[in-house]
Amino acid sequence: MKLDIDATVQYMLGYQPQEKSWWKRTLTKEDLQIKSLYNTYINIGLPPAPIGNPGIAAIQAALNPAETDYLYYVSDSEGHLHFARSLPEHQENINKFVSY
Repeated sequence: MKLDIDATVQYMLGYQPQEKSWWKRTLTKEDLQIKSLYNTYINIGLPPAPIGNPGIAAIQAALNPAETDYLYYVSDSEGHLHFARSLPEHQENINKFVSY
């Protein structure tokens, strides 16, 4: 299955000089269609190499994962995560919390 992870697209895009940031504030539909091995919106599976180094909290979370049936998440404009168990529920969260 495709991962559809914004972080891989952010990594692919790199530094944004107009925003003076490594994280583009708003990804566009065009960004999500750029041909790159790092674009998990168009490629199945993991990117060809790591896209960052995990912090200690991420390592601890990987070693002690929460038991949940969530498969999807989306981040709103304030950085809050919204989780979903199904693709239709995830699409509802995208429609509610993401603006393109």
